[in-house]
Order: sequence, then structure tokens, then C-alpha cells
Amino acid sequence: MKHKFLNGFVIGTVSTVGAIAGSLLAFKKTVVDPIEEKENQIEESRRRANRKSHSAHQG
Repeated sequence: MKHKFLNGFVIGTVSTVGAIAGSLLAFKKTVVDPIEEKENQIEESRRRANRKSHSAHQG
């Protein structure tokens, strides 16, 4: 009886940890990555605009 309980406990713990890790990964892919991608795109546009502005005033 004790062996079955320990086996079930370990399997349940591993399953729970796996489910939590999967949900965190899914959250990162759907929420965090698009925000970071948008911030990088905005920063790149800002850099391009600065270069264009500086080159227009060179002479």
C-alpha cells in the first residue's frame, strides 16, 4: 500500500510541475514575446528615424 501511495505521489508531482512549466511557456510565447518584439520594432524604427534625420542635416 505504501509503495502505491509513493508512486502516485511522485507521478502527481511530476505531472503538476510539467503542467505549470507548460502553462508558463505558453504564457511567455503568447504574451511576453509579442510585447518584446513590438518594443524591438519601435526601437529599430526610432534608430532609423534618427539616422535619417542626422543624414538629412549633413550638408
